[in-house]
Order: sequence, then structure tokens, then C-alpha cells
Amino acid sequence: MASGSNPDSMDTDPPGGLSIAVEHNPPESRLLQLGVKSWPKWGCPTGKFPVKFDARQTCYLLKGKVRAHIKGSSECVEFGAGDLVVFPKGLSCTWDVVAAVDKYYKFDSS
Repeated sequence: MASGSNPDSMDTDPPGGLSIAVEHNPPESRLLQLGVKSWPKWGCPTGKFPVKFDARQTCYLLKGKVRAHIKGSSECVEFGAGDLVVFPKGLSCTWDVVAAVDKYYKFDSS
């Protein structure tokens, strides 16, 4: 059975087996454990942007709101300020940025 707080065990995969895992408002202790504030920062304005993840990315949104439309699926995942989000390697999606984004991010080396 999947646990809502463990992105590795989410069972809501769209066709192709790739899905975006969102952890809403994780506790500060989790952010400290991950070292989020030592990650690089990135931001973008409102608009629509195609994105392909060549490596697994974890990010923590400081501000903004995004609707991510997964390529080849009818799935749309919404996330925003205060969310910890994991994008699997190989995922293609379009970001519909409805409020400008500011985030910390890191790519897994594997």
C-alpha cells in the first residue's frame, strides 16, 4: 500500500509509470534533514514551459503555483508554495505557471 508522505511508494502512476509526487507542507524537520536550504535556487515567471527531466529532481517551492500537465496522460498535478515535489527521471510535462515560481531544487546523481 502506498504512503502519502513517501514519494517512492506513490501508486497513482499515469501510463508509462512516471508520476509527480507532491508532499504538501512538509515539517521543518524534514526540510532540514534533506538540506533544502543548501540547494541552488531557481525561479520563473508566469507562462507555459515544456520540461523534460533527464534526472530525478526534488524541489521545494518558496512561492508560486504550477499546474503540471504530464505528456501522454490526462493527469494534471498542482503544486505551489510550501510543497516538496519529486519529478522522476524521464518525465516530460508542461508547466503552466499561474503564479511566478521561486524554488530550491536538486538533481539526483543516479
